[in-house]
Amino acid sequence: MSQVVASMAGNVWKVLVSQGDIVKEGQEVVILESMKMEIPIAAETDGTIKEIKIQEGDFVNEGAVLIELE
Repeated sequence: MSQVVASMAGNVWKVLVSQGDIVKEGQEVVILESMKMEIPIAAETDGTIKEIKIQEGDFVNEGAVLIELE
């Protein structure tokens, strides 16, 4: 199992995947908004979305787990 984590603090602007989706390494899965900028967060490995731990509008800190892959 691997995790997708926030690279910086910000608000979750958009979740681009759903539970059960298959993703590839480098695929954008979440977009954070911080200081009026959109920051795409990508999966670091291939996998299937096991759990989405955030919702659009949530505030997350740097290093927070956003998504779990299996």
